[in-house]
Amino acid sequence: MEKGQQIFGIRAIIEAIQSGTEIDKVFIQKDSHGELMRELLKVLKEHNINYAQVPVEKLNRLGNRNHQGAIATVSPISFQDLDELIMSLSEAGKTPLFLVLDGVSDARNFGAIIRTAECTGVHGIIISKQGSAPVNGDTVKTSAGAVFNVPICKVDHIKDAVFHLQASGIKTVAATEKTHTDLYEVDLKEPVAIIMGSEDKGVNPSVLKVVDEKAKLPMFGTISSLNVSVACGAFLYEAIRQRS
Repeated sequence: MEKGQQIFGIRAIIEAIQSGTEIDKVFIQKDSHGELMRELLKVLKEHNINYAQVPVEKLNRLGNRNHQGAIATVSPISFQDLDELIMSLSEAGKTPLFLVLDGVSDARNFGAIIRTAECTGVHGIIISKQGSAPVNGDTVKTSAGAVFNVPICKVDHIKDAVFHLQASGIKTVAATEKTHTDLYEVDLKEPVAIIMGSEDKGVNPSVLKVVDEKAKLPMFGTISSLNVSVACGAFLYEAIRQRS
């Protein structure tokens, strides 16, 4: 993690948040107390910023030892509002192609997915504020800079985002092996959001219950699954093939 993407100190983090700086995550020393720390926690909750309480050793490894018990990582991008993005696509007369990432937590996988999304003309990527991979130096590098070209929206809950997409006339298709329908049987020419699950668990069962369709990739080997970034590429290029 580059030091240029970090803010050290409780007061500095509070001021950065209140000035509108796009904070990706805050690391707080376990068992930290005091009025200033309570104020920081209050500000984090008010702004719905992801934070983790960690041992002091982890904070020391992140960089500056004069961290006063808190280090924030700054996102290199500005996240977009999902409502505004959907509206702008509608006004431009475009057929939306969204990508929803339900729990993809590895920054390199995230970066590879963003790179493929940019190459296939994805109009927006939707991630959860909690449990998603950070937009950090690894993400930027693996995406080959594509992270600056694809709109990324952060939402409170993936399931709520699915409902919102559906209400906006956008079909939701989950990538899962828990279906008999092959990807090539699904219509991706209409407005669609493709949902990819986490590296270990796939799409959350609660999300699978509410999507419009489920699709799987045909598998002929002894290994039953692909890396999520590879599977994502297969889904997106099938969408491009159908739309061409």
